[in-house]
Amino acid sequence: MKAIDIQAIQGFRMGHAQHEEAGTGCTVIVCEEGAAAGVSVRGGSPGTRETDLLKSENLIDRVHSVFMAGGSAFGLDVAGGIMEYLERKKIGFDVGKTFVPIVPGAILFDLNVGDAEVRPNQLMGYNACAKAFSDTPFFEGNVGAGTGASVGKIYGGDYSMKGGLGWAAVEAGDLQLGAIIAVNCFGDVIDPASNSIVAGAYNRGENKFMNSEHGLISQLQERQTNRFNDNTTIGTLITNAVLTKAQSNKLSSIAHDGLARTMRPSHTFVDGDTLFTLSTNKIEVDLNGLSMLAVSVVEKAVLRAVKAANTAYGLPAYRDIFKRK
Repeated sequence: MKAIDIQAIQGFRMGHAQHEEAGTGCTVIVCEEGAAAGVSVRGGSPGTRETDLLKSENLIDRVHSVFMAGGSAFGLDVAGGIMEYLERKKIGFDVGKTFVPIVPGAILFDLNVGDAEVRPNQLMGYNACAKAFSDTPFFEGNVGAGTGASVGKIYGGDYSMKGGLGWAAVEAGDLQLGAIIAVNCFGDVIDPASNSIVAGAYNRGENKFMNSEHGLISQLQERQTNRFNDNTTIGTLITNAVLTKAQSNKLSSIAHDGLARTMRPSHTFVDGDTLFTLSTNKIEVDLNGLSMLAVSVVEKAVLRAVKAANTAYGLPAYRDIFKRK
């Protein structure tokens, strides 16, 4: 097994668009031929589009794009621009008069940074698609859906750190598998190898992490966690493994273990944690081994997201904090 570039996974295109000053953006993944798809929504405050059609009992079994966006519920608007771009390229289900692309997606809350009146819209979705077809590098950090992402919200914005977008991909024989994750969690980000906090609630004056789990215990009787609404980690697995729709849904569910291993706490009432799976259905593999690798690439993508982020919008980033330590 070896690590590969996420863009080396055949059958997919991906692109970002963002408004850096406003602190928001979107990320698009396109499969021109259509991909088997599944989703698992584990957080208590999700914002999603077209996830019901991915239920195993429903008819549609292929999608043409998945998006991840900031802007809270306003960010769902990017889907219109994605559909317009794909329709013009005749990507989607041929219904005679035109082509209808199937475009599920999910959003995260980033209205607390930058300019809350600027949100991902149809034009941004269209531009992200154009970027995906331009064969440019697919960057990490303060890009796309990770542009305004932050982590460690328990004590408010004065103690939060910069989140971001990261990816990780591997190749094992003919199998290719990758994860693209926008990290915007309520809790802290943990490196499972050392069991140490690498990003989260951070006391800037004392230069130390405050530990969100300990904070939650101390606030247990306050019953005010609903005030922390600026969260949600979203992501997409892409692979060439042969998967049914039901198996894609299950793989999405198992892959959430990668979030649980790297975020404490994860899947809270105030996160909308959502993971999609897309597959080109080319290579037969053992599903248990695939599931293990899926968890691993999600873990790595989460860590890469915060380590690639840059200090912005008054939020310190991993690379600056650990430079000082």
